[in-house]
Amino acid sequence: MNLVLYTLRRVAISIPILLIGTFLVYLMVAGAGDPLADLRARPDVSPETIAAFAQQLGLDQPLVPRYFDWLGDFLTGDWGLSIAQGNALQPVFPMVMSAYEVTLKLVIGAEILAIVIGVAIGVLAAVKQYSIIDYVATMLAFLMFSMPIFCVAIVLKTYAIELNTVVYDLGLTEWLGNPWIKTISPEKLVSDGFGDFIVDYVGAYLLPTLAIMVISFAAYSRFQRASMLETLSSDYVRTARAKGVSSSRVIFRHAMRNALIPVATLFSVNFAQVLTGAIITETVFAWNGMGTVLVNAVNQNDPDVMMGWLVLVAVTVVVFNLIADLVYGILDPRIRVG
Repeated sequence: MNLVLYTLRRVAISIPILLIGTFLVYLMVAGAGDPLADLRARPDVSPETIAAFAQQLGLDQPLVPRYFDWLGDFLTGDWGLSIAQGNALQPVFPMVMSAYEVTLKLVIGAEILAIVIGVAIGVLAAVKQYSIIDYVATMLAFLMFSMPIFCVAIVLKTYAIELNTVVYDLGLTEWLGNPWIKTISPEKLVSDGFGDFIVDYVGAYLLPTLAIMVISFAAYSRFQRASMLETLSSDYVRTARAKGVSSSRVIFRHAMRNALIPVATLFSVNFAQVLTGAIITETVFAWNGMGTVLVNAVNQNDPDVMMGWLVLVAVTVVVFNLIADLVYGILDPRIRVG
């Protein structure tokens, strides 16, 4: 089976999964409570006004027809209206997509760094098994495993603020900038010129990216180490060594490719967790990403925003699972045949 047919088959499998997922999520959101409860509790809002809002939001329809109406509109880009702005209903699509763009940039950057560093450390630990490098890598990975992501984010931000205070007290802000280490969203920084904008932009991403990366890389390094050890003990690797193939060629050309398959599986599962886990990191560093949108939507029982958020995350999970499946097919062509 060629790669195109393999991809089409995976896409075809993903579509019904997404549809079932959206219906289940719609049931959960619809059962979360009355979105117009605050309006009903206000004596200055007439029943006619509440009825008009209910009609505009489709709340006067039975649940199943309402779901299909929502699905049809969603597929055409109409994601509904947010009630979080008081009497002014706002379109959900630009609100959620703007926040998604912020979070996605943060998560993708952190995951790329985590994979590169995690795979490198995992390979090194496997090749140098039971050496000081292996023990240090193992200790570091378990240390990161045991730390909640919000703890890492808060510690990084606290030390960054203390370092900024030291730089200010020493009068070095003229050369290093004020603040030296950025601890807030890039949207809140005021830059002078393109060069300062780049420096501020990269600086603002530094700490939240590190907070997410250090947690993710631990899992990648442990999976890569275990997978690499298993591959290095395989018959075909021993045969290659017996034929006199150099050690570096055995590791990088023969063993590492197969050892990456479990890591690809972990990436597809881990990405969804990191995406939702970024909510905490965004809150610590005051970013207006998906975390802020979800918290506001839940607090105000904003159904269309919650649906947009949840479906977008579900689509992201399916897409990254699809990417992982394609990576399997590239790393091991036998999977495409199956």
